[in-house]
Order: sequence, then structure tokens, then C-alpha cells
Amino acid sequence: MNKKFETNAIRNQLKRTENLEHSVPMYLTSSFVFEDAEDMRASFAEEKERNIYSRYSNPNTNEFVDKVCQMEGAEQGFAFASGMAAVFSTLAALLESGDHVVSAASIFGSTHSLFNNFFPKWNISHSYFDVHDLDSIEGLIQPNTKLIYAETPTNPGVDVLELEVLGQIAKKHNVLLVIDNCFASPYLQQPIKFGADLVIHSGTKLMDGQGRVLAGITVGKAELMDKVYRFSRITGPALSPFNAWVLSKSLETLAVRVDRHCANALKLAEFLETHDRVNWVKYPFLKSHPKYDVAKKQMKAGGCVVAFEVKGGLEAGRKFFDSIKLLSLSANLGDSRSIVTHPASTTHSKLSVAERAASGITEGMVRISVGLEHIDDIIADISQALG
Repeated sequence: MNKKFETNAIRNQLKRTENLEHSVPMYLTSSFVFEDAEDMRASFAEEKERNIYSRYSNPNTNEFVDKVCQMEGAEQGFAFASGMAAVFSTLAALLESGDHVVSAASIFGSTHSLFNNFFPKWNISHSYFDVHDLDSIEGLIQPNTKLIYAETPTNPGVDVLELEVLGQIAKKHNVLLVIDNCFASPYLQQPIKFGADLVIHSGTKLMDGQGRVLAGITVGKAELMDKVYRFSRITGPALSPFNAWVLSKSLETLAVRVDRHCANALKLAEFLETHDRVNWVKYPFLKSHPKYDVAKKQMKAGGCVVAFEVKGGLEAGRKFFDSIKLLSLSANLGDSRSIVTHPASTTHSKLSVAERAASGITEGMVRISVGLEHIDDIIADISQALG
């Protein structure tokens, strides 16, 4: 039976124990026991697929990974303690000293820091491409280029990159394509369909959806995930069983939650687009978005994040944030509660002014993660804060 996304998200779970539980139990154990000496030897020799130690695998983590693999159309995956643990461990497992990365300039601030401050210590270099100029990518590829890295939609500018074009370039030059799919979630977009080799998520965001746990996950081709697994098994960034259990349950409601997020976000974006105190608005499913047609082709809906710029620059932006009453001032996103963030002073504050400009971040930019409250209340709070 070929079941739909929503059904698989709910019904794909661990085999029931002898207790015949309806909801999967938590396996809060650091380790697992062996039947005898031969069982122990064979398990460590990897002649058997079984749980040994929760740093390597755990039933709850396995269920979470299996669900995301099914959602993304991936062969294998590994779950991490945070989204950035997933980004770092994935890249560190695949890259070697002397390698080069071609990355979108518009990426999360902490990922920028990896490329700019940490990887150079290991002689790993990078070149940034403008997300509005994918034709420039081929000119940046060098003989030692190992992979292309990108987010779409981007954080925080909500720009959209055409995955099919990225996939074609990667295939032509025999390099890997790694996509951060966090803003879309696997419900809205599956980059593997367009040629991505690996897909990364911060499970902290839409996957959890209620601002409770930190998590990350990478899924993709088995041969690549084996390298990620072996690196992570030794270095220890594994997701906790409790958080995996929370996330697996959260995935059961991913579709219905994201549908509401997207409906609210589109209505808010349409409202902001007509407001006389707003310079510009970006949301993938707004017809005014420069990549609206691309977004419609590769995404089911536009996601939960709306970016806009308040007229009046930094001072007007500060006044807007200080006037918010209902929404939360936080750096998270994908929460059931709507959140407003000032990227220039928070998530991307470690970037230089030039780097922020290259990422499309202005001093007056506001990023709103639109939550599940009634849209009238969300709009009312933003409206009064704008003045």
C-alpha cells in the first residue's frame, strides 16, 4: 500500500514490544546488553545490525531517522544533538585538508563562522556565490572543490535557490550537493528529488515545532552517510533518546502544523506588502518574490518565515521591536508561537557589515517566524508595533 506523507509520519514507528503499547516507549538507556561473548564480538565487528551504545544508535533515534529518511526519500541518516552539530559533523566527515567548498553567501551565521573561522585552521577553503547569480557557481569550482553547499529558502533573507540548477551543476562537475532544508521541512520540499546528495535539518525548528528540544539530522546517500556515521560515532554529537522520542512524536503533526504556519505566513506577508511603513517584504509564495515561480515548482507552500524591512532604518526597527506585545523576541523559528528577530544584531551579528550585505541583511530587516496563533492577533500586534 502506497501511503501518503501524513499517514507515514504517524504510522511509521518501531515494532511493538511484548507490552503491545500503542505509543512507542522511551528507551532511556546509555547502553544495551549482549546474549553472550559471541553476540558481543559479532556486534562490535558489525556483523550484526543492533544497538550497542546510545552514542552510536538507540531505538528512539532510529525511529526518528527512519521517519525523516522516508519523508526526504533518503537511504540513510544520522541524528545529532543540534542543527549545527549536524552541519559541522557532516562537513567535517566529508572534507579533508586541502579541499574547497563552494557555498551560497546567504547562509546561517554560525555556518558562516565555520567556513570563515574554523575550517581554515584545517586548510579547508571556500568561495561564496551570490544566491541571485547561480550562473557564477561554475566559475568558482576548482580542481579541489569537494561540494556545493546552500540553504533554500535562505536564513534570514528568504531567498529561493533553484535546486534543479544546483543539482545539474554538481552532477556536471562531479561534486557533492549538500542542502540545508530547515526552512522548508521535508513536508514542503525534498531536495534529493532535484539532485541533492545530502540534506540537513535543524530539528529544533519546524520538526519539533514547539520550542522544546535541540536536534539536528542529516540524511542522504548511504555511502556518504556511512562516513558521517563513522565520524559521529567517534566524536559523539549524537541526539539524546528523549529528544528523539519528542521529535518522532512531533513529526506526526508536522503536516497539519506546517499547513497552518504557511497559511498564516502568506496572509501576514500580504498585509505587510500593503503597509506604508514597510519598504519591502519577502515570502516565497508572494507573487512579488523574485523567485516565486521557482518556489512554486519545488515547494508545496512558502514556509513559516517572512522577512521585511521597516522604514526608517535601525532606529525605526528598534522602536518596532520595543513595541511588540504578543509576539516573542527570540532567535528561534518554527515554533508554535510567533517570533520576531533582528538578524543584524542577533543570529548574524558575528558577520561583518560587508558579509551581512552580501547575505541580503540590512540594519532594518525583521525576520518573523509566523506561528499558529490566530492570524488576526498576529497581524494586530505587528500593526500596532509598526505604528
